[in-house]
Amino acid sequence: MRLELHSHPATPPAQPFAVWANAEASAAFGESATLNLWFGVGAPADRFRIAAPSDDPQRRDGLWRTTCFEAFLRDEAGAAYREWNFAPSGDWAAYDFSARREGMAQAAVASAPYLRVEDNLTWWGLGATIAIPSERRFALGLTAVIEEADGTISYWALAHGGEKPDFHDPACFVARLP
Repeated sequence: MRLELHSHPATPPAQPFAVWANAEASAAFGESATLNLWFGVGAPADRFRIAAPSDDPQRRDGLWRTTCFEAFLRDEAGAAYREWNFAPSGDWAAYDFSARREGMAQAAVASAPYLRVEDNLTWWGLGATIAIPSERRFALGLTAVIEEADGTISYWALAHGGEKPDFHDPACFVARLP
């Protein structure tokens, strides 16, 4: 399913461009399933500050300070959620929260996400594949922090809930994964 992301009104891009995402959960294999995410940016990659691919991608904090894509998965049965961060360099992060911005901890992740970047000259994108529990239903928030070459940073989400960008706002968790 293609989902349009919207820039927060307080942080518009310097020049208009589109941001979209696709999310598809695979069939379950025992207790796990795979979630395939694709984020697209409708402008040439050279308009943006994009970290070069790393030969040794790692788990890193602070990826949201520049171009980064994120997925928030909240179990529909509660307030706890997981935040995933994906950088074009291949670096990533995962955090668990017990409630909105509460109880933040490094998420126990069995394997790093599989990340890939594609540049098609007129648009570019990042793909991420992660393992998710198969027995749960999730509310999903898909977001992006996009830094342009001139330093302009815009914050994109499926929906925004407040006067300032806050991807942890429950208003951002608008998609559903069966």
